[in-house]
Amino acid sequence: MSLSLASALALTQGCQPTEEESVPVEEAAVGEVAQAATVPGFAEMHHHMFAEEAFSGGWFHGKHTGTLVSCDGGFPESDHARVRMDLSSMLNVCPNAGGVNLSGIPVLSQMFGIGGAVASEIIGQVEGTEGDTGLHLGRMNVPTQWPRWDTIAHQQAWEGWLRQAHLGGMSLVTISLVSNEFLCKALPYQNIKRPCDEMVDVDVQLQMARDFDARTPWAEIALSPAHARQIIASGKLAMVLSIESSKLFGTKNWQSELNRVHALGVRSIQPVHQLDNRFGGAAPHNAIFQVAQFLENCHVDTDCGLTGNGFTLGFDVDANCKNTKGLTAEGKALVGEMMNKGMLVDVAHMSERSVDDTYAIAQARTYYPLYISHGHFREVMHPGLAANEKTTPASIIRYLRQTGGMFGLRTAHDETRDYTRTPVANNCQGSTRSLAQAYEFGRMGLKVNMGFGADLNGFIQQTRPRFGGHGACSAGFPAEAAAQAHQQRVSGPAPLGTDFDVYGLAHVGLLPDVVRDLKNLGVNTTGLEGSAETFIRMWERATGTRTGMADAATNIDTGGVAAYVPKATREAAYPQMCGHRYAPASKQMGESCRFAQECVSGACNAMDGCSGLTGSCVCSTDSDCGSSQYCGWGLNAGKCQPKKDRGALCASGRECLSNNCRWTMTCG
Repeated sequence: MSLSLASALALTQGCQPTEEESVPVEEAAVGEVAQAATVPGFAEMHHHMFAEEAFSGGWFHGKHTGTLVSCDGGFPESDHARVRMDLSSMLNVCPNAGGVNLSGIPVLSQMFGIGGAVASEIIGQVEGTEGDTGLHLGRMNVPTQWPRWDTIAHQQAWEGWLRQAHLGGMSLVTISLVSNEFLCKALPYQNIKRPCDEMVDVDVQLQMARDFDARTPWAEIALSPAHARQIIASGKLAMVLSIESSKLFGTKNWQSELNRVHALGVRSIQPVHQLDNRFGGAAPHNAIFQVAQFLENCHVDTDCGLTGNGFTLGFDVDANCKNTKGLTAEGKALVGEMMNKGMLVDVAHMSERSVDDTYAIAQARTYYPLYISHGHFREVMHPGLAANEKTTPASIIRYLRQTGGMFGLRTAHDETRDYTRTPVANNCQGSTRSLAQAYEFGRMGLKVNMGFGADLNGFIQQTRPRFGGHGACSAGFPAEAAAQAHQQRVSGPAPLGTDFDVYGLAHVGLLPDVVRDLKNLGVNTTGLEGSAETFIRMWERATGTRTGMADAATNIDTGGVAAYVPKATREAAYPQMCGHRYAPASKQMGESCRFAQECVSGACNAMDGCSGLTGSCVCSTDSDCGSSQYCGWGLNAGKCQPKKDRGALCASGRECLSNNCRWTMTCG
C-alpha cells in the first residue's frame, strides 16, 4: 500500500539532510529496494496541470476541475488570453535604449504599439493556425474547435483528460508549477486576481496539487522513487512536483525556501527559466522574452542580432548569439543543495554555459543525474529552430547519458528535417510523422532515454493532426499542407478513430494516441512506453550510491539527417494561379478551394479564384460520388445525392440504385 502524502511528508518534517547525506530522510525511511519490480507505463515529464493560476490567474480559460464553460470569444480586453490594449507604459522603464529605435522592432511595435486582440495574436499564431489568443469567435464553446493542437489559451489539462491519459498507459507525470511575471504584467488589469508574483503563483499551484492529491483516489504525489513504485504498483498515477520560474524564490533566502518547498513535496526544480536570474543564465529563444529581459536590465547587446538587425535586447550574448552567463555562485550552491536532498535537477531552459557548469557539479558528485524535462534535438530541427540556444545539441545529450539522466521530447508542431534511418516518411509536416523523425534520431542516433515532454498548458502548440480541416500537415505552407494531407488519405496508415485524428494533440488525454499513431507509422516505441521505469531509475540514481559514470556515451551518431530544403524552394515547385501556389488534385469533396485544379473532382464552386473568395470542391461526374450516390443537377448541381430506391421518382437511371429509370419516371 502506498504512503499517503500526509504520512509521507511527516517523515520529512523537522529534519533536513546534511552536506554528507545523499539520501533524503523519507527515502531512507521508506527503504529503496535494490531489485524492485519494473513498473509499467510511460512518463510525461513536463505538464502544467494547474496553470490556470499562473500569471496571477489571468491567462488560461477553463479549470482543471472540469468547469470548461463557454468563453467570450476574445473580445478586446476579454476575460482571458489577451494582452492589455495599451502596453506602451512598460517601455518607460528603459528610456535610453542605447541608440536603438525601439519603435522599429516588430515585436515591440506589435505588442506595445497595438495591444489587445492584434498584439495577442503574435503570441499564439504560427504557420497553419488560426490562433486562440485574439478574436476566436468560432472557438467559444467546448467541444467546438477547442481544445485542439494549437490551443495555448484554453485549458488542456482538465482532470478528466489526465485520467484518460492514465487509463491509456501514462503512469508517471511531472507536474510543473509555473509562472512568468512579464506575461502577468501584460494582461488586462481586470483579469489579474493578485499582484504579479511568480512564487505566489507557484505556491497557489502547489496547494492545488496537494488538494488534488487529497481528493483523488487514482493519483498521488510521489516523494521518492520507492514511493513512486508503490503508487504505480497500486494502479495509481504517480505525480512528481517540479517548479519552473524565472524569479525562483524571489528575493527570499533560497536555502529556507528550498527546504520549505521540499517539505511540501517538490522533488524537481529548473534553476533557470525564461530569463537570467540570480542562479544563472537562460537560453534566449523568443523575442517576447528578450523584450522581458530588456525590461529587467535595459541592456542592448550588439555582438549578435537575435532581436533585430545586429542587436539583441536584454541578454549578453557572444558572436554566436549564445548567452555568456553561466551559473552564478548562488546557482552552484543551489544545485549542490538540491543534490544533497536527492532532488532531480532539470536543466531545461538553461544557457549552454549554465548546463556546462551544472554538469561539472554533477561530475564531481560521481555523475549525479541531470535531465531535460522538455526540449528539441537541435540537429534534426529546421534551421530557424536549430539556431535557437534552447534547442539541445548532442554535446548536452552526452551529459545526460553520462550522468544517467533522460530527455523529455517535445510533442511539437514544428517542421523537422528528414532522419533517413527511420522508415517513417516525413510527409506530413508538424504531425506524428515529424515527431517520429526527432524520436528516431534520439533513439537510434543519440541513443538517449526519452519520455514525453509535451508542455501542455505551456504557451506551446502541439502535434498537428494528419487528417481533417484543422491544420493537418500545415507546418510548411498551404500548398504543401494540402498535398501532404491528401497523401495521408491515400497512403495510410488509417486514422485512429479518435479526436487525435483531426484535432491533433489537443489535451493530455490524447498522449496515448500519440504513442498509438507512432506505432502505426512503424516506430519502435518500446523505450517510450517504458519511460516511467526509466524515470524512476534516474531518480534512484540521484538518491542512491553512485560508483561512477552511468554511460560513456561514445556511440552518439548525428549522421543520417538530411539537408533542409527551404520553404521557398519547396513552394516554387508547385504550380501557380492568380499569384497563389496550389497542390493539384489534393482537395476532397466539400473541402475549401479557390480553383477547380485543386479538387480531385476537377470542380470548385468558387465564384472567382483570383478574387480571393473561396468555395468548396464539388462533384463533376457520378464517379466522384461513389457507388451509392450520383452527382446532382439543377438546385443540387455539384452535390452528391443518395441514389433512390425502387418506385422513387427519377429523371435518369443514374439516380436509381438499380440504375434503371422506367418509362413511368420511377426507379425500377
